[in-house]
Amino acid sequence: MRIVVQRVSKASVTIHGDKVANIQAGLLILLGIEHDDTEEDIHWLVKKVSNLRIFNDENDVMNLSLMDLNAAALVVSQFTLHASTKKGSRPSYIKAAKPEVAIPLYQQFVTSLENLLGKKVPTGVFGAEMKVELLNDGPVTIMIDSKRKE
Repeated sequence: MRIVVQRVSKASVTIHGDKVANIQAGLLILLGIEHDDTEEDIHWLVKKVSNLRIFNDENDVMNLSLMDLNAAALVVSQFTLHASTKKGSRPSYIKAAKPEVAIPLYQQFVTSLENLLGKKVPTGVFGAEMKVELLNDGPVTIMIDSKRKE
């Protein structure tokens, strides 16, 4: 499981002209799921991202987490995070999980994050053609892979 975490001033998801999700200050989490991902990957990533100290404290030092600030999170599925560009110019997505595997894991990730944060986490729509708009704060963008534990 891979995520790209972006600290944002605001972020939203629009589908066919309708805004389906939005947040103010917090984290935009792009989530890519592999065919061999498990609940263990979910628990590790949810704990990691919720405690990641990437928000500034009163001294402008990145020392606060999503949990510390009770900030918002927006989760968007993104199978392209598992693109392989090893051969040729067209990325291969063979490592990305098929919907029958990915959807339940995506839903579990969101539910686990909601349970830890104690509030609703807005999301995109799995498999939809989405327009994701964000105002990256910093910019701060971090990639985390549950298989590498980094």
